[in-house]
Amino acid sequence: MNSLVYLFSRLALGFSFFGHGLVRLPKLAGFSRGMVSNFHKSMLPDAMVAGFSYILPFVEFLVGLLLLLGLFTRQALVIGLVLMMMLILGSTLIENWDALPTQLIHVLFLLLLLQFVVSNIYSVDYLLKK
Repeated sequence: MNSLVYLFSRLALGFSFFGHGLVRLPKLAGFSRGMVSNFHKSMLPDAMVAGFSYILPFVEFLVGLLLLLGLFTRQALVIGLVLMMMLILGSTLIENWDALPTQLIHVLFLLLLLQFVVSNIYSVDYLLKK
């Protein structure tokens, strides 16, 4: 039963990351302009925000895809956690307090999946171990 719970939790989080990246990739330039505009009054230089905004959708997409497949799951979870820390920092720098609960929920799920990664038997990782 733990394995099934793990699978559905991993898939739910995977779809979240995958979907975030997927919808942003076709409109990458517009997404970047919007993010730079949102951070314009923050202490971060526009060039740094722009660089991050062009990388973010690819990382979200990749983390989501890896979680959906259950491939390199541990590494995808760690990358997801690092990404969430960066997003949380960004949210606090522009005082976007409304984004924090969702971001912290993602962190909680990432941590739980990382803690119970031994239950990840319905995955490509498990098939490759055999």
